[in-house]
Amino acid sequence: MKIIIAGAGEVGFHLAKLFSYESQDITLIDTRKDSLAYADSHLDIRVIKGDATSISLLQDAQVQDSDLVIGVTSSETTNITLCVLAKQLGCKRTIARISNTEFIKNKDILKFSELGIDELISPEALAAEEIQLLLNKSAFNDTYEFEDGKLIMIGVSLLKTAPFVGKMVKEAAKIFPELHFMPIALKRLGTQFTVIPRGDTVFKEGDQVYFITTSEGVDELYKLTGKKKEEIKNVMILGGSKVGFKTARDLCASRFNVKLVEKNKEKAFDLADDLPNALIINGDGRNVEVLQEESLESMDAFIAVTGNSETNIMSCLVAKSKKIKKTIALVENMDYFQLSHSIGIDTLINKKLLAANNIFRHIRKGEVIATMRLNNLNAEILEFVVKPDSKVTGTIIRELDFPKSATIGGVVRDGKGIIALGGFEIKAGDRVVVCCLPKVIGRIERLFL
Repeated sequence: MKIIIAGAGEVGFHLAKLFSYESQDITLIDTRKDSLAYADSHLDIRVIKGDATSISLLQDAQVQDSDLVIGVTSSETTNITLCVLAKQLGCKRTIARISNTEFIKNKDILKFSELGIDELISPEALAAEEIQLLLNKSAFNDTYEFEDGKLIMIGVSLLKTAPFVGKMVKEAAKIFPELHFMPIALKRLGTQFTVIPRGDTVFKEGDQVYFITTSEGVDELYKLTGKKKEEIKNVMILGGSKVGFKTARDLCASRFNVKLVEKNKEKAFDLADDLPNALIINGDGRNVEVLQEESLESMDAFIAVTGNSETNIMSCLVAKSKKIKKTIALVENMDYFQLSHSIGIDTLINKKLLAANNIFRHIRKGEVIATMRLNNLNAEILEFVVKPDSKVTGTIIRELDFPKSATIGGVVRDGKGIIALGGFEIKAGDRVVVCCLPKVIGRIERLFL
């Protein structure tokens, strides 16, 4: 695919890096010479310095032959204008990063597609949604919903007390035959290798395991992973960033008791006006005494979303030392993901990864309606819609020529989530969730073409 990305900031560079790894034809546009120089020297891509809304520049980037144009500059106006121009100039598909989430809520009314904008994304809104989902599934450290919760992906570190630790997957299936979940990926404690579980894979203490489950299976997973379902009601948020504001607003709407700590006095007053149902505290959250004065010990969850990753991590460690049930830190450095479980923080989230997950489905072959890369695992989850002429249509799962580095986690059929085992027959219209290692994505896509 030929892809043009405008904006060489955190999100743009991360997308360019991921796409270039897959040998896509990438052009990166930015007005800053230093950002482009770094990308040019580290990635196998083409870079162009200039204004992404310049028609002559877009023509130089061969926008008329492009499959996808992504606007992820810091300017919402630039991104929207770019997408409108790119579509008029012949680009097949466009995606714009925006900060005003009202655009997303009202995109059908405003008819952005008629203007030439196929998709709107807000990394900050995605992060806020992720945080609320994590609080609703408080015992787990990663979660994602397919088809409004018909199927749910859950990530968890296995405790010694989990009943299936020391057992093979097929043994666990025999002991718990009525369970509504499927293990789809795991990483051993202290290693960097991702394993797609097979029948003879043994669960071990400390494994970071990802399951696909139905809504009924969530409670079963609480019991069988040794985790407790904690009620989260009182939440402290550190940082009045866009993510902090959106998270506080959404949590207040969901009846959480929210305290937000912001060190900038003027910003704190503005937040107090915009968030009447939250308690806004003007103070430096890096100061442990400030957090203690604001009753940190009485909080059920602590969420650190300042602009500094190290501040977020350290403040979460302080919160964890006070026996807070759930800690979530926003980080920009992807390398920190490898440290999250070993240092004791429940969950790290990253806007770049969330945005990339949202965008990635547009470069996949077949009718892909959702895709995500698992935090700190070299695996990808894809949700395909099965077409009448797909190779998998009318085939029983065990008879598929399916790579060993991939597994089917579940199927949504007629609005119902199903954990599909070997004897399940795939039909046209099914929505199939597949987890696989990157090296076999091409083979999986061809099955669903």
